[in-house]
Amino acid sequence: MWKDFLNSVATWATTAGLRIVIALVIIFISFKVINKFGRKIEKSGDKGKLDKTLAKVFAYIFKIGLKCIVVISLIGYVGIDTSGITALIASLGLCVGLAVNGALSNLAGGILIIITRPFKIDDYIEAQGYSGTVVDIHLTNTRICTPDNKIVYVPNGALSTGTIVNYSEKDIRRVDLTFNVSYNTDVEKAKALVTRVIEAHELTLKDPAPFVRVSENGESKVTITARVWTNNADYWTVYFDVLENVKSVFEAAEIEVPYNRLNVHIDNE
Repeated sequence: MWKDFLNSVATWATTAGLRIVIALVIIFISFKVINKFGRKIEKSGDKGKLDKTLAKVFAYIFKIGLKCIVVISLIGYVGIDTSGITALIASLGLCVGLAVNGALSNLAGGILIIITRPFKIDDYIEAQGYSGTVVDIHLTNTRICTPDNKIVYVPNGALSTGTIVNYSEKDIRRVDLTFNVSYNTDVEKAKALVTRVIEAHELTLKDPAPFVRVSENGESKVTITARVWTNNADYWTVYFDVLENVKSVFEAAEIEVPYNRLNVHIDNE
């Protein structure tokens, strides 16, 4: 009895067992090779040889697709009947398809985003109520890093059909600022001070030319609107610098800035 058992074990080890070992070795080596080539595809995007967004998407599809092909091929090699597995996969696919109808719309949205390219990795966008830098674009969702360093996963289905504001697509951007002065102020002098601050800043562009005009005569204030162009990367630097510098020159020139006040009159009668 033991002799028959040992013979059976030896027969299995030299046939099916050997095939399983070979299959595991092939999986280990092939996965290593696939991952290596996947990393090369990603690095081609970092080096500028391929678009960074497409490089990451292609690398992801390349690794997942080839690994599935390797595993499915080795299932038949080790002697497992693939007909039953095929039927099971088909049944599971139907069930999963019904259960993840929303996921399919996200998949379609991801493909649409990759084709139409409304944004790419490292772009700063605003969509679905969130603003941030695009970190990664997967087939079903897009990862956005907000300015306070939170990661937001936005479904591609909603993203592809909603409104997207891309702040990084153009090289230059306009900075819009408003300054309020009182009616006692020499408006032309205030406009000249604002213009001087803008023209003195090294990051503002001369073409298109800056715009400084009165935009509103309010109940207790005169509003001066300033519009100045700068490189996209310098937007916030120019925004805050001009605000601070205009405040300083207004104080030095004794330009009165209006503020809400309440006058109380007491009737002694």
